Amino acid sequence: MRLRLLRSPLLVALAAQSIGWLLAFAAARLGLVAGPWPLLALQAVAAAGMATLLHSPWWWIVLHLVFSPALVALHGLGLAPGWYLAAFVVLALVFGNPVRTRVPLFLSHRATIEALAALLPADRPFRFLDVGSGTGRVVVALARAFPQGEFTGIEQAILPHLIARWRGRGLPNLNLRRADAFALSWAGYDVLYAFLSPVPMPALWHKACAELSPGSLVCSNEFPIPGLVPEARVVPQATRRPLWLYRVV
Repeated sequence: MRLRLLRSPLLVALAAQSIGWLLAFAAARLGLVAGPWPLLALQAVAAAGMATLLHSPWWWIVLHLVFSPALVALHGLGLAPGWYLAAFVVLALVFGNPVRTRVPLFLSHRATIEALAALLPADRPFRFLDVGSGTGRVVVALARAFPQGEFTGIEQAILPHLIARWRGRGLPNLNLRRADAFALSWAGYDVLYAFLSPVPMPALWHKACAELSPGSLVCSNEFPIPGLVPEARVVPQATRRPLWLYRVV
């Protein structure tokens, strides 16, 4: 239980913010900073630095940099509380729960889709799984290009999933599900694609090895699986984001 709490991203963020404010107030008491905005800047930098030391993902570090200054700036606008609720609802619809999953919404580049298409068999049926399919850009494009393939996209956030369903309407070889991909079975798929974050990559590989058949291909956009040598590394010219390829044995 104690280790789980230490790994909680919310508690790590709270600790980083708290230490940032303690350092900022100490600097103010010592006369090292004066005025609200220098104080906020110091707090933001200190919180982001602490988050870096705690090995937080990069988007958390960015949030720490803007969190306190943004709160003060928004407070000065005098917005009604309903606007904050509306913003929260929109963020929840678009991003789901990145605090728990620690995976933001990433959109795959067209060059990455073309690189994936070059890896797929053109002469036989196959099954393709997109773990965290977002707005369906990858699976919709590939399902149209490979009618002999069976494509599944799993996305937890509501709005991206609805966009994917609209984009993929009428495709008989496309199955879109709104769920936690790690809670579903991956058995029976020949190719797995993921564009997640560094955090879930060890768990992704563990689940892939446990449920995918030997010889199945795992493709990770940008984020490698730590401690594992890839079978190949493809870097599309247009995006420069590597596509890491692993083979289940």
